[in-house]
Amino acid sequence: MHKIYLDHNATTPVQKEVLDVMLPFYKDKFGNPSSVHSEGREARVSLDEARDQVANLVGAKPVEIIFTSGGSESNNFAILGVALSLNSKKRHIVTSEVEHSAILNPLKQLENLGFHVDYIPVDGFGRIDNKKIENALTDSTVLVTIQHANSEVGTLQDISEIGTLVQKQGILFHTDAVQSVGKIPVNVNDLCVDLLSLSSHKIYGPKGVGAL
Repeated sequence: MHKIYLDHNATTPVQKEVLDVMLPFYKDKFGNPSSVHSEGREARVSLDEARDQVANLVGAKPVEIIFTSGGSESNNFAILGVALSLNSKKRHIVTSEVEHSAILNPLKQLENLGFHVDYIPVDGFGRIDNKKIENALTDSTVLVTIQHANSEVGTLQDISEIGTLVQKQGILFHTDAVQSVGKIPVNVNDLCVDLLSLSSHKIYGPKGVGAL
């Protein structure tokens, strides 16, 4: 029986070209990239090349790329990292009602710690009224996090416009771009974002690899 896979929004098979590049790292190129011996230096070169490629993919600088274990860790790193590291009286976050659980779960954790989260509703097409985001911002807002593309209905939010109005207020802006990076052009500067999450398994790469 011929099987047809129709769940690419959830995950994708690893492309043959990707697998061919990865296999040597499981057999021969196993050095720790932090080590100074030849195997370590070889691994460091490959790691730096990967960092350059990810940076080019989203229009960022290589030094800005942080590798993670996937989209969920990237989202947790962004949300919890911003909220808990600033150690200020700003304990208000703005998001939407249709975010992925990888966004909603860390937000729920912050609510349990006393943070206030505003969940902006969407219309019948899954779009956010950007004016509602602007109206939700306060002097206590520390972060706005809005997904770029919805995994279930495919709606694209106007991240660039949202980012512009958020950054005018001096507030950090994060977008979960797991469903858009590699499928449509994504540039962090054009989108006016401070933090962007991505994951390789959505675009024919290996599981357990993401970036912020």
